[in-house]
Amino acid sequence: MTVLGGNSQVFDTLSERLSGTFRKLTGKAVLSEENIQDALREVRRALLEADVALAVVKDFTDRVSLRAVGQEVSKSLSPGQAFIKVVQAELEAVMGNANSELDLKAAPPAVILMAGLQGAGKTTSVGKLSRYLKQTVKKSVMVVSADVYRPAAIKQLQTLAAEVEVEFFESNEQQKPRDIAAAALAEAKRKFIDVLIVDTAGRLAIDTEMMTEIGDLHALLKPVETLFVVDAMTGQDAATTAKAFNDALPLTGVILTKADGDARGGAALSVRHISGKPIKFIGMGEKSDALEPFYPDRIASRILGMGDVLSLIEEAERKVDRAQAEKLANKIKKGKGFDLEDFREQLKQMQNMGGVASIMDKLPGMGALPPGAAKMVDDSKFKRMESIINSMTPRERRNPDALNGSRKRRITQGSGTQIQDLNQLLKQHKQMQKVMKKMKGGNMANMMRGLGGMRGAGGMGGPGGNFPRF
Repeated sequence: MTVLGGNSQVFDTLSERLSGTFRKLTGKAVLSEENIQDALREVRRALLEADVALAVVKDFTDRVSLRAVGQEVSKSLSPGQAFIKVVQAELEAVMGNANSELDLKAAPPAVILMAGLQGAGKTTSVGKLSRYLKQTVKKSVMVVSADVYRPAAIKQLQTLAAEVEVEFFESNEQQKPRDIAAAALAEAKRKFIDVLIVDTAGRLAIDTEMMTEIGDLHALLKPVETLFVVDAMTGQDAATTAKAFNDALPLTGVILTKADGDARGGAALSVRHISGKPIKFIGMGEKSDALEPFYPDRIASRILGMGDVLSLIEEAERKVDRAQAEKLANKIKKGKGFDLEDFREQLKQMQNMGGVASIMDKLPGMGALPPGAAKMVDDSKFKRMESIINSMTPRERRNPDALNGSRKRRITQGSGTQIQDLNQLLKQHKQMQKVMKKMKGGNMANMMRGLGGMRGAGGMGGPGGNFPRF
């Protein structure tokens, strides 16, 4: 999936700028050359500020202008919505239209060669990709480090391999990269390993020696995938570096790392156009599960403030404890109350999915909220709430109405919190209880009506709820 495992700060600024631009088109009957010129100027400025390469911006705005001018606005769409539909289609086209899956159709082991500059997150990406292949694609994986230059590079990969529980082929700094790769390939064949991932040395800049070495490894290993790992924080330079690597090496795709950082999104929109290679994965955080297949349509939707519900669903399927969820559903169906034990479990499930800000990031309508609203959600409050519940006895969790003054003092002292924190928790628990009562008997429709207030916050407008209102 997704992944959308972390908060995509990488697109926040771009999203905020574009949302404001689309609102200015409200009230127009048709998209004319005159009324979209201002909007296009804003789009162009927003893309340049996001560090998108100039050639990409020019091509993108030309195509949007060509498609948008004269387009009739249907009854179901406002001009803002019609324009955003064109922009979304072109954003997807720039980034590649569809997810490019790994091509692992080869006699085992299928070899994946990792390339990139030093500091791009190559070794970390090897660990994340190993976990993805093992857990999602159900492949046996072996990893090996041919980086004999960076101190502790081999040890780092060994630690990551142990963490995600895949095979690690030992190497050391005294060996030659070619000898390491040949021995690892032979061992992977002997053990009938499905996928062998080879981590190569990075440099601080592109140099001839580095390119010769990795070219030699490519000729030896004949990999099915040669992935270029690039840091999203480097903006349009990332796309230029990818092109330089592709000129020397037949790349098959790109892994964009550190997309959860405060980058401006330019790399995601520039890499394919300049290098001609698709982004196959996007790294959204430090954890080993923070690597997602790159879906251009979902990223375009996120950039335009329309959320990414598909990724949210996939993340829930991966990270939410199904047995616990089933247990709670059965309990509520039988008419039993939603107590603080259940509330604590829900808090844990939200933390597993990256916290509230991460979930909000993928919900439709977030683009209609004030700029930076999602960032203002403080997940530490939820940890504090969990700490308060942990300070209660099992009986108090099952029956919070029994909490008197002395019990409250004991609980807040035990959790290092204030009485008002506890009272706030009890109030939110009561609200959750009301929502859960509406779900009694599996009546999901009632619950959805209860959540209908989201529309008032600029949620889903138009038939089918596909676009935010502008």
